[in-house]
Amino acid sequence: MTAAQSASGPPTGTSEPSPTPAQWLALSVLILAQLAVWLDNTILNVALKTLADPEEGLGATPSELQWSISSYTLVFAVLLFTGGVLADRYGQRRILLIGVGVFGVCSAWAAWSDSPTELIVARGAMGIGSAMIMPATLSLISQVFGAAHRAKAIAIWSGCSGLAIAAGPLISGALLEHFWWGSVFLVNVPLVLLVVAGALVYLPAASARDRRRFDPLGVLLSTLGVFAVVYGIIEGGHRNAWLEWNVLGFIVGGLALLCVFAFVELRTANPSFDIRLFRNRQFSGASVAIMLTFFGLTGSQYYATFYLQGPRAQTPFEAGMTLAPVALGVLVGAPLAAALVKRWGAQRVVTACMLTAAATFFGYVFFDASTPLPWFWLLLVVQGIGLGGCVAPTTEIIIAALPADRTGVGSAVNNSLRQIGGVLGVAVLGTVLVSVYRDQITPDLAQLPPAAAEPAENSAEGARFVAEQLNLPGLVESANRSFLEAMHVTTVIGAAMAAIGAVIIWFTLSGHRAPDPKEPVRTEEDGVDAAV
Repeated sequence: MTAAQSASGPPTGTSEPSPTPAQWLALSVLILAQLAVWLDNTILNVALKTLADPEEGLGATPSELQWSISSYTLVFAVLLFTGGVLADRYGQRRILLIGVGVFGVCSAWAAWSDSPTELIVARGAMGIGSAMIMPATLSLISQVFGAAHRAKAIAIWSGCSGLAIAAGPLISGALLEHFWWGSVFLVNVPLVLLVVAGALVYLPAASARDRRRFDPLGVLLSTLGVFAVVYGIIEGGHRNAWLEWNVLGFIVGGLALLCVFAFVELRTANPSFDIRLFRNRQFSGASVAIMLTFFGLTGSQYYATFYLQGPRAQTPFEAGMTLAPVALGVLVGAPLAAALVKRWGAQRVVTACMLTAAATFFGYVFFDASTPLPWFWLLLVVQGIGLGGCVAPTTEIIIAALPADRTGVGSAVNNSLRQIGGVLGVAVLGTVLVSVYRDQITPDLAQLPPAAAEPAENSAEGARFVAEQLNLPGLVESANRSFLEAMHVTTVIGAAMAAIGAVIIWFTLSGHRAPDPKEPVRTEEDGVDAAV
């Protein structure tokens, strides 16, 4: 059997043997590669408060904390298409190994960063490695497994991403209990070594299949445009001056670059981001709706860690344990939604799940420093059920809405929009959090000297540090009160965005028909480009 036949499954009318142990081991390698990528999306959240500490961390400001998260997800999002093209052009295993190597080296760099700026740059470099890893993993699954078992393998691969949701905060909290903040990045190093060893033994060294031309102009315009918009939003909140040229100018300039990007991509034969896909109503509706949901999710994760370690005075490990129930909800929600879609249809189920997620984002309005933790755990479980019920059906809708030869590109567009939604969630909601906090606490800082008032005004962590140095217990109470007020305002915005996503889903999926299970399974020979 040729390599192409092996990748696409046996000829029609023949039965495919069960996967061999070597195939399952290959899948394990790809799952480990994916876990490293998604783990880094969540592992830093619990460490944010430590990074803000001038003594135990780097004394990072709120804008630097936002960028320490956003630099990774931003680079990851805008380079996913480039990673897919490189994997097609130079071979999936080769690009996977290069990506894993970049990710591992830059993880060690991030661990020993001496300043917030260096950490931000190292995190961005880690995003380059992640953008090379993710497209290659899905393509390699399609090569390792034939058509009869590919769907099951992809489902296992996708489901394991939920482990990172729980593992990231837990691992981060456990390490911060005993080691310095940089240890949260060193956990990537053994994963990288295992992936490299396993890839060399179990993954096929497939030759390049696609010689599509690279789109450097599209990559450059999209990267600069998204970066400028996010930079302007974060700096506007930090400076509390939205009309300054270096704030408004970046936002307007970034939007202008994105308009040029759209114009260029519509006229490019091999676009890095195929905007033509949005002509399909179901594809565009599902993609935008899930982006808005990730906007609310990532923003809520950002302020939840400060809520737990600030007003709730939890240790990093305790905060990780408190955040873990959301993973349980995801594991329950994904299969439950799949079963309900068969009975009630995707329109009703996905809309209900997104409204459920929106309601849980809004639920933070009722939390204060003394709210019993079981209520918080219950909210996280329900939130996870709503999120798990959103992601799997919308992904299936997106793939089903496209012709067979566009599914790979469509998958990449959808994945990037999720990441961009997360970047904007941290940028916008983090900026609102800082702005409202500053407005609330400023009257309480009138009697402080300017050198003490500035860090206290920038963040609740800075206020607690000043209160400890000057023995001002009343300042701690003011910081906690101001933060809770800011969180309550911020969470309403996140909930509203997720609710808008639910409305978009309801109207764009009207008349949507679930795929007929009796229809033949799509394979790579049908034109499925799984490399992205």
